[in-house]
Amino acid sequence: MIDLGERTLTSEGGEVVLGHKDTGSQACYMIYGRLKPGEKGRLLKPGKGHEEIVLAVKGDMNVTGFYEGKLPEGSAFHLAGEKECYLENAGGTDAVYVIAGGHSEGGHH
Repeated sequence: MIDLGERTLTSEGGEVVLGHKDTGSQACYMIYGRLKPGEKGRLLKPGKGHEEIVLAVKGDMNVTGFYEGKLPEGSAFHLAGEKECYLENAGGTDAVYVIAGGHSEGGHH
């Protein structure tokens, strides 16, 4: 649970999303996620007209799909549109990631 003063965000499925309902803006969103040891299959797919920057905050993760390889702690990659990837925590402790997402150039609500 994250306290934002008047609002409290709760985590479902290992993620907390700060989006339109919380900010009143559809321009961008933030996702805080956690993968348990051995957890895999976390789909990353921004969708048409959107893009995301994915940052490994804690732990090293494996990425498969459009981008393939290791995502070491402190590293990030960019993903746009209908391209998709999957995150996996192959480590022995929780892995934490942050996603900053928003509209691609020219895209807006």
